[in-house]
Amino acid sequence: MNDYEFRCIDPRFDLNEREQIRALLSGYELGFDEGIQTFVIAAEQGQVKACAGLDGNVVKCVALAPEFRGESVSLKLMTEVVNVAYERGHTHLFLYTHPKNKLFFQGCGFYPLVEVPDYVTLLESTPFGIRRYCEELQQLRQPGSKIGCIVMNANPFTLGHQYLVRTAAAQCDWLHVFLVREDASQFPFRERFALVEAGIAGIPKVTLHKGSKYMISRATFPDYFFKEKGKVGACFTGIDLLLFREYIAPALGVTHRFVGSEPFCETTCQYNLDMRHWLQDAPSRSPALEVVELPRTEAGGRAISASEVRRALQAGDVARLRQLVPEATLALLCKNYGLN
Repeated sequence: MNDYEFRCIDPRFDLNEREQIRALLSGYELGFDEGIQTFVIAAEQGQVKACAGLDGNVVKCVALAPEFRGESVSLKLMTEVVNVAYERGHTHLFLYTHPKNKLFFQGCGFYPLVEVPDYVTLLESTPFGIRRYCEELQQLRQPGSKIGCIVMNANPFTLGHQYLVRTAAAQCDWLHVFLVREDASQFPFRERFALVEAGIAGIPKVTLHKGSKYMISRATFPDYFFKEKGKVGACFTGIDLLLFREYIAPALGVTHRFVGSEPFCETTCQYNLDMRHWLQDAPSRSPALEVVELPRTEAGGRAISASEVRRALQAGDVARLRQLVPEATLALLCKNYGLN
């Protein structure tokens, strides 16, 4: 059992190993995550006996054949996948697993962050990551008894976003605005940040923050170990909001989380509903936060939304865009898309 070798495979091209990995995962009732670009495998006489996948900075689909459990293979496997990630520029890794496997991964050098009981635990590869991030945030704390926060994607920034920030700031001693960093949007982060910065420049008592790795990505959130696929969205929300409640909010002294009402997107509407549970009602080591839902502002009798901006942009409807976005956003759209 010592004649195994570790190597990397690309599941798009190494089809024999891909099918062996799929079979190994299936034995543990785990699915195959199509987002994985690289697998580290331990092979013995051509047979895959252990695997761990990398999807950017997220470790996924870890499994070992029964005869390899309890050996040093597990630690070597995790060491190999961490080394591969480092070679590719990912020095800070995250890992999602079922809570029953938490101790196993702690033994491999990962550290728990938050957990949705009975469903999923999020761990990271350093004991200092979240601590350092919170220390950075603490440098930006502001005095006051009512400290608000908004987390937005702003794809792109609209008059609705501007109204939300202005209204929330007026109700608080200070307001923190986080812009989600993930570049899975039509407008890249650099552009979105510049537009938000310009759009809120005249609003007092506001700090604009760049989102961090601790505002998690739907794109890399796994579903391969969920037997109940309907729970995936709820667990994503739980992990995301527990990170906010237990780390980000205490670091900044946040007491209130502001959101706009959601008449269009069912997913976002459900997220807003779940927010009250995870930030206000769920058991936590951190104080409850008050969730404040503000009605959306309207233009032409319809609630303003970024999705409508994108539709107007696709149609080249500059007149409608003028009703939906601030001047800085309109100027960027007209420049980038050749509108007059």
